[in-house]
Amino acid sequence: MRSLLRTFAAGITGLALVAGSGGQAAMAASVPDFTNIVNSNRDAVVNIATTQRVKDNGAGLPEGMLDQLPPGHPLRKFFKRFGEGNGQPREHERRSLGSGFIISGDGYILTNAHVVAKADEIVVKLNDNREFDGDVVGMDKPSDVALVKIDADDLPTVELGDSDSLQVGQWVLAIGSPFGLDHTATQGIVSALERNLPNDTYTPFIQTDVAVNPGNSGGPLFNGDGQVVGINSQIYSRTGGYMGLSFAVPINTAMNVVAQLKEHGKVERGYLGVQIQPVDRGLAESFGLDKPVGALVADIVPDSPAEAAGLQPGDVILRFNGQPVADAADLPPLVGRTPVGKKVDMQIMRDGKRRTMSIEVGALSEYQDTADAGSTESDQSDTSLNVAVRELTQDERDELGLEDRGLLVQHVGPGPVANAGIRPGDILLRIGKQSLSDVEQLKKAVDELPHGRPVAVQIRRGDNSLFVSLTLPEE
Repeated sequence: MRSLLRTFAAGITGLALVAGSGGQAAMAASVPDFTNIVNSNRDAVVNIATTQRVKDNGAGLPEGMLDQLPPGHPLRKFFKRFGEGNGQPREHERRSLGSGFIISGDGYILTNAHVVAKADEIVVKLNDNREFDGDVVGMDKPSDVALVKIDADDLPTVELGDSDSLQVGQWVLAIGSPFGLDHTATQGIVSALERNLPNDTYTPFIQTDVAVNPGNSGGPLFNGDGQVVGINSQIYSRTGGYMGLSFAVPINTAMNVVAQLKEHGKVERGYLGVQIQPVDRGLAESFGLDKPVGALVADIVPDSPAEAAGLQPGDVILRFNGQPVADAADLPPLVGRTPVGKKVDMQIMRDGKRRTMSIEVGALSEYQDTADAGSTESDQSDTSLNVAVRELTQDERDELGLEDRGLLVQHVGPGPVANAGIRPGDILLRIGKQSLSDVEQLKKAVDELPHGRPVAVQIRRGDNSLFVSLTLPEE
């Protein structure tokens, strides 16, 4: 391995020599001096080791997992006979590694929420090999930001930058502990900005091509001036390792979270009370738009700020608080970071005409139960599909020409429905051979679905009916 590394290094040197003085000067002018960035910041980057004590039932299953298996499931009988019946409940430790960085000399450290969530013990290791017990000051899972405190003074800190000033194509550098390899530096460029990911509604991620792997989570992302512009958080991967797509929480978003965690111990987000969906080409034409743009209001939550402001299903939100809404995914982050109680202007398209209306932003926490469950008391959730639906009223069916069919999708969580591309605002018409007019029919159809094989689902989206393929995971 050593000889291979030497050969590779020699090849790099050879390539540099071939470039010539003119090429080297151009490179020096355009590429940051990563050496200086690493040397100036490595002492402020930390390794975070967590330990979680997990109980199982003596059968090797985590505590409570057996109870989650459906009645009559063959695994339930198997583990009861060969596991619980003979084994005793036991406790074992689950260890994991992550990264973080020091933002103040008195021991405040930023990392990801998923790095320290559910940890019974947190050990923070500095670059000089000192170790400290870490305490979670607060965490915010929607943004994946956590603030950790260690009992130390006069610590080296990073310099924070402005993530709003980032541009696609800029050089960026990550420092972290991939696979436990402390203070590993990797570089790349900003690939995209304000990237919205599934199940991360409120965070406009920075997308990069920096090599990030397990253990990098929570580590800093630096710009070419050596300032932290993000917290490395996620990767897109089919293998579990780096595949050229990594995502970081913008530092401006993170520091807003930190300020709220320090002051209140929690994060408050703005809330409107709308179910939205993207505008496709057909819908854009029907609403009088010259191109697909904006967030289409599919439904309104009763007694919500949106209802109080007079928003209606069928409105297309084009601008919010002075910011354009190019796509439906742009709206939640804009609303989420708006101060609760603030009145903002919102431009909408209604009946082919643009109009401006004022709305007072509510607090998400006050409406959390309603937002999670859906928009009416008749909402029903199917836990196996992780979707909330409600039956259409007869007036809605008459208007859509659906006779006695149709279930309105109000909320979609991670799972087979989301994987099929079904989203809030769609209307379920048929699943497999079962036509759908009430929730009980949906539940019955789901119980009879095969696992591991695709099933056709007919939906109504806007004025169009289409089929999508839905596959339940293997049992």
